[in-house]
Amino acid sequence: MFDGRNSGHSSFSSRGDGRHTPDHELAVHATPSAQRTRRGRQNRTSDMEAMKARFAKLLLGEDMSGGNEGVTSALALSNAITNLAEMNLLLSVVDHIVQFVPSKQMGKNGAFTEIMVTKQRDDLLMNIPALRKLDSVLLETLDNFKDQEDFWYVPRDVEDTSNNGDWRRDENWWLPVVKVPSDGLSEESRKLLQSQKDSVAQVLKAATAINDVVLSEINIPDNYIDSLPKNGKTILGDFLYKILTDEHFDPDYFLSFLDLSTEHKVLDLKNRIEASMVIWKRKMNQKEKDGRSQWGSSVSLEKRELLEVRAETVLVMLKHQYPGIPQSSLEVSKIKNNKDIGQAILESYSRVLENLASKIMSRIEDVLEADALVQRRLMAEAERRSAESEVESEYEETEKMESAETPNSRKLSELIGWRLSSDTKKHCSMSDIELFHKAEQEKTMVKSPRALEKLMMKSPRALPKKLSFLAKLENMRSPTERH
Repeated sequence: MFDGRNSGHSSFSSRGDGRHTPDHELAVHATPSAQRTRRGRQNRTSDMEAMKARFAKLLLGEDMSGGNEGVTSALALSNAITNLAEMNLLLSVVDHIVQFVPSKQMGKNGAFTEIMVTKQRDDLLMNIPALRKLDSVLLETLDNFKDQEDFWYVPRDVEDTSNNGDWRRDENWWLPVVKVPSDGLSEESRKLLQSQKDSVAQVLKAATAINDVVLSEINIPDNYIDSLPKNGKTILGDFLYKILTDEHFDPDYFLSFLDLSTEHKVLDLKNRIEASMVIWKRKMNQKEKDGRSQWGSSVSLEKRELLEVRAETVLVMLKHQYPGIPQSSLEVSKIKNNKDIGQAILESYSRVLENLASKIMSRIEDVLEADALVQRRLMAEAERRSAESEVESEYEETEKMESAETPNSRKLSELIGWRLSSDTKKHCSMSDIELFHKAEQEKTMVKSPRALEKLMMKSPRALPKKLSFLAKLENMRSPTERH
């Protein structure tokens, strides 16, 4: 009989005596392909054991003792998805969550018979493919940054953050500091970051919308309702209640007026508003049923509806302005007490995608902000250099004008108004002072009107001055020289 263990397709060899080859000899004589096959089998075995352990823990309700302390299957699935366990295995559960819908079936005689067939539940059929698409978009976004080199991160304990343009200060202090080149990001990288930010923003918006719808459809647990007071004003406080009931209510002013500097304060405001909304809704529903509320209230139905609309507006604005805040007390209570597995999967999956999209978007904004800081610094330096160059050019121009207008820079002959004759130009090497003294000597040596006329022809511009001077000389002659 043919033994499959001895065939060439077997990874195990056999001796002629029927004894199997020891494992250490198998390791020596096995081919590389056989070794890879053995490692693959071992990996598949370990993966199978891990999957069995996870599903065993899931079926036990996360209570490995087998007692009554385990959680519901819905909560166990929600926690598993939140912890990012085997997503494909966990999401395969939704394929078996079905509902019966009427359908028609043709019989052998050609007549149609109405029967009930199974179909995936409507909320899962609509939202699970959408969430898978959002998940793939986020993974693709992360892959786009895998080989980038335009920015990097530096641990905070390695470099001093006081001079590196870090803007977070106490917020997210555990994150490393993002760094960009000294001249900022390239235009291509900046466009890529902006496009990825817009894409992630759409994912965040869609995941948040799905999560809000699912949470609104989950029933409010009785233990949460029992913990509430009978009056919504008690939860809000006099100050918040007065602002909400004001005739001219402005939600933007309402949020800007409050102190929301920390995550704890934002969450506290959200808890108060949600609790008051639950009280108002229950009172309105009770009045619609039997005409009176079992809790009793002096607030009219119209005013209560107005308060609910205003509170809902504030909640929506809080979610948009603070997308990363933790879950409120009402949301946590709903998730813990929910027994619908389909809703648990939708809520947890959308919440995971919402948180991931919010973190990716925040990291992209960090890089863009670091680039903006570098651009502002470069712009400030360019403006400073431009201002300094303008000051220097104005200073040089002023110096030129002052040097051109300084009297000492002009020649003495120019100040006196002389024009040098051809005879004087021969002595151009002489200084202006020497020329002046020579001219004075020539004046005193004049004896005849012809010589005077000849001298005047040499410097006609000085004619008036020479006549008056000679006239003075004539007046100063002795009586004998006059005659």
